[in-house]
Amino acid sequence: MPQLNPVPWLCYLTLAWLIFLTLAPTKILNHTNLNEPNTKNTKTTSHTWTWPWQ
Repeated sequence: MPQLNPVPWLCYLTLAWLIFLTLAPTKILNHTNLNEPNTKNTKTTSHTWTWPWQ
């Protein structure tokens, strides 16, 4: 039975996982922080709300 011989498919499996573990994190991390928060243009006002029932 050829499926019991692990040499052919184990080599391809380990090679595929090595490629996956080296290329996938770099491609995923390139797309995580595309829109970084920009605090330079935010306006802060000191205007307080005046409610009529206070």
